[in-house]
Amino acid sequence: MWKEHYRIGSELIDTQHQELFKRVGNFIKVVQAEGKWEERIQEVKDTLEFMQHYVIFHFTDEEELQEEIGYPEIDRHRAIHNEFRGEIRAFAKQVEQEGLDEEKVQEFGAKVMTWLIMHVGKEDQKIGEFIRSQGGSQ
Repeated sequence: MWKEHYRIGSELIDTQHQELFKRVGNFIKVVQAEGKWEERIQEVKDTLEFMQHYVIFHFTDEEELQEEIGYPEIDRHRAIHNEFRGEIRAFAKQVEQEGLDEEKVQEFGAKVMTWLIMHVGKEDQKIGEFIRSQGGSQ
């Protein structure tokens, strides 16, 4: 799922993006795999737990980078992150209250992958363009 053209020019952020693509891709494979749902639930739970924590600290690192470089669109970018954080929290709360429904988890996985591709491929590329316009990489 990761593509080299997703790089923005920050080693830390690019490495985190690669890890996110890897984990979300694996999550989707597990969710779509053949076999009993009950046999896949623990891996689904582990990945959801990872996503909750990793996305939060990744967004923090990405926003700190934006502050360091004086990125002019930081407020808009932060708002996009906050909206996605809220979606992840809402899904986690739904899982806590209702349990892991296979169909809902599949929908969530597809939504996360779509969001990740669109966000890294479009919004984060603007950060990369800004970094390059300032003469380098971070």
